[in-house]
Amino acid sequence: MGFIRGFGQFWYDLIVGDDWKIAVAVVVTLALGTVALLAFAVPAMLLTPLIGACLMAAFAIALRIDTRDR
Repeated sequence: MGFIRGFGQFWYDLIVGDDWKIAVAVVVTLALGTVALLAFAVPAMLLTPLIGACLMAAFAIALRIDTRDR
C-alpha cells in the first residue's frame, strides 16, 4: 500500500508541481485541441501552433496572477 501511495504522490508532484493553474491549463488546452482535431477536423498544421500559443498564454496569465501586487 505504501508503494502505491508513494507512486501516486510522485506523479501528482511531477504533473502538478508547484502551480496547479499551469497543470489545469495544459490539460484543458490539450483536451480542447483533441476535440478540435477529432470533432471539427481542424488540420494539424493549424492546430499545433494554436495549441502552443494557448499554452504560452496560459503560462503568462498564471505568471501574472502569481506576481501581481497585493
